[in-house]
Amino acid sequence: MLVTQIVDAVRESLEIRVVGLSGSLRAPSATRMAVQYALKGAEEEGAKVQVMDLAAYNLPYWGLEREEGNVKAVERFRSELRASDGIILGSPEIHGSLSGVLKNALDLTGIEEFEGKMVGLVGVAGGRVGATEALSHLRTIGRSLHAWVVPAQVSIGDSAEAFKLNGEPIDPETGDRLKLVGRQVAHFARLHKCENHAQFLKEWEAHPLTTAESSNGKRSPGTIK
Repeated sequence: MLVTQIVDAVRESLEIRVVGLSGSLRAPSATRMAVQYALKGAEEEGAKVQVMDLAAYNLPYWGLEREEGNVKAVERFRSELRASDGIILGSPEIHGSLSGVLKNALDLTGIEEFEGKMVGLVGVAGGRVGATEALSHLRTIGRSLHAWVVPAQVSIGDSAEAFKLNGEPIDPETGDRLKLVGRQVAHFARLHKCENHAQFLKEWEAHPLTTAESSNGKRSPGTIK
């Protein structure tokens, strides 16, 4: 009973951070608008959100990350990713895949930034077919980095006609689906974080601390059996 109460309190107090990466450096871009709108869903779920603007990191090409002047930029990018609980990846579909900008950024990361984290996917394309190939490749990348890619994903076709100037999707259904991606990332990230706490508390209850009498007669904690 006590464990359940503590877990409920932990769930309510946990801070969840969800970040978004846009694979387009254009300002504005449909990809960035899609990522930002998906983050609104995460925010509605109680997460703190941030768009990590790839243009602001001055990232080098993969293979040059260890050269002088590049190390700090890459580490800054990776450390901010590591600090997140969930990540939303958005990309335009270019030549049947994700953008080179996003692929290069992901190539500079590793399992340390993604393992066990919730990842949501958003793709945009200029044509009517949408961004199914880019999304498929992003899902494969997520799995290879040991991330949990949430079931919901959004493919947006005719991207030039998909958003208003203020970033609001023209089609309300598209907006709902984008927010669903964000909500799932934040929701499952919180559950995953709670599960880590819950497991610790269950182990604590199942394996009580041993105690030892100190010289002043008071009991002092020992170690978990």
